[in-house]
Amino acid sequence: MNDTAPESISSPLILLEGITKVYGSGPAAVHALKGVDLKIDKGEFVAVMGPSGSGKSTCMNILGCLDTPTAGAYRFKGVDVGGLSRDQRALLRRNFLGFVFQGFNLLSRTSALENVELPLIYRGVPAGERHAKARDALKAVGLEGWEFHTPAELSGGQQQRVAMARAMVIEPEVLMADEPTGNLDSTKGREIMDLLCSFNTERGVTIVMVTHDPGMAGYAGRIIQFLDGLIDSEGPGRRHAS
Repeated sequence: MNDTAPESISSPLILLEGITKVYGSGPAAVHALKGVDLKIDKGEFVAVMGPSGSGKSTCMNILGCLDTPTAGAYRFKGVDVGGLSRDQRALLRRNFLGFVFQGFNLLSRTSALENVELPLIYRGVPAGERHAKARDALKAVGLEGWEFHTPAELSGGQQQRVAMARAMVIEPEVLMADEPTGNLDSTKGREIMDLLCSFNTERGVTIVMVTHDPGMAGYAGRIIQFLDGLIDSEGPGRRHAS
């Protein structure tokens, strides 16, 4: 996938049409998604909610090219993701998507700076440019001066900030956030949500966030509720309503 891929000016950034996902076969088959239609425009902040087993995490994995659907069409920037090879999907993730997880997923024996540099190493960015970009990313999340601390020397909130800097250092078009405040207290959680909002409003990053917390979902412009493998409802978040 590349920047010259066909894309209509009016087309959504992300489009799911009739997406199904079945794990297993026969009587033991689990139908995680049962025909999901979803459109996300560039610059949106979408929160995805639903009880355990509702399909929200499966949908997120498909959007992030971490899993593939059983049937249906997924288009990203107008490109049929289903027609991409495994390597092409990996390139899509590397060049267009950033990821933030509940568990931070930092390398424990490396510094904050080195953790943030990882995506740039995969891209083959020269060391000097890599260091500068990682420093800028850490500064953007309020961690200037913490570059050489390991995760064990950082609080949970600081670790999540490192993870966010790592996701943002590649300047992604879409940031996928899976329960980004799940391991944090309410104060630190609000700080992380404020950062996500700033990425969305100031940098134009499209954000898709899975959360179980209605308070955190309220930061989004749109809230989508999953139930039994389908989108059950959707409506505006507080930001949109305000």
